[in-house]
Amino acid sequence: MVLAVDLLNPSALTEKRAHKLKRIVPLPDSYFMDVKCSGCLNITVVFSNSQSVVTCPGCSTVLCQPTGGRARLTEGCSFRKKSN
Repeated sequence: MVLAVDLLNPSALTEKRAHKLKRIVPLPDSYFMDVKCSGCLNITVVFSNSQSVVTCPGCSTVLCQPTGGRARLTEGCSFRKKSN
């Protein structure tokens, strides 16, 4: 009996699609990100699943608002994921 899928060595795409607890090496889906304010171009570090409103320290505008899961960025703010 030969399986069509290799269970010990899954592809990167298959591993990424799997639920975070069903992966071979469980990793979280959350991350830290650098958010650039559209007003003063100040960069602030924000957690992707933040549970509080994050404001810019320079001009005190709201950068992101919490939702049930991921934080929602305000319009005009750009972000990038921080690497390890």
